[in-house]
Amino acid sequence: MADTEHETQAFETADAGASKTFPMQCSALRKNGHVVIKGRPCKIVEMSTSKTGKHGHAKVHLVAIDIFTGKKYEDLSPSTHNMDVPNVVRNEYSLLDIDDGFLSLLTADGEIGTAIKAGFDSGKEILVTVVSAMGEEHALSCKDAPNQS
Repeated sequence: MADTEHETQAFETADAGASKTFPMQCSALRKNGHVVIKGRPCKIVEMSTSKTGKHGHAKVHLVAIDIFTGKKYEDLSPSTHNMDVPNVVRNEYSLLDIDDGFLSLLTADGEIGTAIKAGFDSGKEILVTVVSAMGEEHALSCKDAPNQS
């Protein structure tokens, strides 16, 4: 008999339970969509479908670019098989400051986070677009904030 009164559970972090990826049939993928190739979140830049022999299955050839590193990946998969698709999130933040190469960003709910290296134009209000996928974040672009008049 197990002694359950001394057992405790400790949770380091909590989230909404969202998965980093979801499955999608290979034939349903589209150019400019996203896919996971070799464990990396990628944007599809080329896609072609070809039939193989008399009893073979259609194959989908994918060429994709890693959304964080820009590295090119290729994959060949039967059109009926599932592939993982990353949950990609894009957010814009107001740039507050830069300290030792880290950005201080203001989120919509007012929380401040420091996370990513980038340039800083001290005289202007800047908006930074951050892409998040599979536990990684990347400052994708920045632009002048619209005038608040």
